[in-house]
Amino acid sequence: MGDTGFNLLNFRSPKIRTLHYTWFAFFLTFVVWFNHAPMVVAIRETFDLSTPQWKALLILNVALTIPARIVIGMLVDRYGPRNVYTLLLMMSGVLCTAFALAQNYGQLALTRFLMGFIGGGFVIGIRMVGEWFPARQVGLAEGVYGGWGNFGSAAAAMILPSLALVFGGENGWRIALICTAAIAFAYGIFYYKVARNTPKGTTYFKPKKTGGLEVTSRRDYYFLLGMNVPMYLALGVLSWRLSPDGVGLIDSGTAWVLGGVLLLMFVFQTSQIYRVNKEMLQNPESVPEMHRYKFDQVAILDINYFVTFGSEIAVVSMLPFFFIDTFGLPPVKAGLLASGFAVMNLLARPIGGLISDKFGRRATMIGLILGLALGYFTLSMVDSAWPLVLAVLATMCCSFFVQAGEGAVFAMVPLVQRRMTGQIAGMVGAYGNVGAVTFLTVYSFVNASAFFVVIAASASVTFIASLFLGEPEGHMAEILPDGTVQLIEVT
Repeated sequence: MGDTGFNLLNFRSPKIRTLHYTWFAFFLTFVVWFNHAPMVVAIRETFDLSTPQWKALLILNVALTIPARIVIGMLVDRYGPRNVYTLLLMMSGVLCTAFALAQNYGQLALTRFLMGFIGGGFVIGIRMVGEWFPARQVGLAEGVYGGWGNFGSAAAAMILPSLALVFGGENGWRIALICTAAIAFAYGIFYYKVARNTPKGTTYFKPKKTGGLEVTSRRDYYFLLGMNVPMYLALGVLSWRLSPDGVGLIDSGTAWVLGGVLLLMFVFQTSQIYRVNKEMLQNPESVPEMHRYKFDQVAILDINYFVTFGSEIAVVSMLPFFFIDTFGLPPVKAGLLASGFAVMNLLARPIGGLISDKFGRRATMIGLILGLALGYFTLSMVDSAWPLVLAVLATMCCSFFVQAGEGAVFAMVPLVQRRMTGQIAGMVGAYGNVGAVTFLTVYSFVNASAFFVVIAASASVTFIASLFLGEPEGHMAEILPDGTVQLIEVT
């Protein structure tokens, strides 16, 4: 690759420049994806929204992200991260502008639903960074990408309310959102001009077939089909949350139609997976040994991200109310203290990736999951008798293990099967959203203490799964366009 160091200030290094270009692209997608949250007061006043209507918008904002990460993963492997990030950023600018110019609740809801697709942008950079950094640095690089990019949601909360006040008037919030849309659209064009899919002289490997994830044994084929089920169940839960039994945004008939659509989507995806793997199913021995990989490694990463990222999203959603209810804090102070959980991404994800690079993927994951379980168990014991400082410290410590665990997950994703990194990252990322839906649903039925205990208990399953996580060794074999084989180091 021409240079072997990892200095984030070395802008002469093509790989470091690519990392900075790419994490900022992810950062902008998160700014746009979550730019409605800090504008809640203005939006509710403009459209006279009820609490259920606003909660419905929050659900709609994440509903499309689960399938989006799967679809975007396939597109990235097929067309390259440069093209896909460019299109996603430009599309996000258009959708965000439409949301900002909405004139009624129907338009507001539709555009916010479509903007859920932007949440799949994370997957794109995982493949890009994996192409540019060697295995011994990829964990740290992916951690910087994920951690710094994830900060976009916190940055939106910090900047946009003040920006809306600068413009003033009843349309100040609209202008502030349009500003983020314009920046994202322009950066999409810039990214296309400066980014490249691979370092000079290297090959961008693609799956032999597209439409579904390739597996290399009959056992893995059925395992993959089973692992797809929870994603559609999570989408079914979201549909239920929008029905009359939930927030009541849609009627019962529409809910049944959505259920039918989800069933058809599952059948279609199953057929695509069969199409891609048909030859292997007919003759498993036709897959050369050097091209084989174990799908159970992907499944373990799915489960790890379910607990780490899924719990993060759920906890960030409820933590301000936890501080308000437990300590009687004013909303502004509670929100500020709770924001520390997300801000920890800046350091924790890169550190998780770095530890994984230095001490091994399996050992790092096991240690971080243990820390996560202990952290959530500690939070379950927090009550009004605790000093506020100690409660905040416990929150930040728990947050570190959660987000370092996320960094460790994606330190390994690019090392499973390079030409399918986008699809694998898409599936793992989607499981993070499945976790968020699951934990938020649990939270709707229990108090905060029980909620934290449930997450800690779920970590025990993740811990057991992580014991079977394999350490990448040796080389991956990839076929060049001319038919020759290239070995890629993964140690």
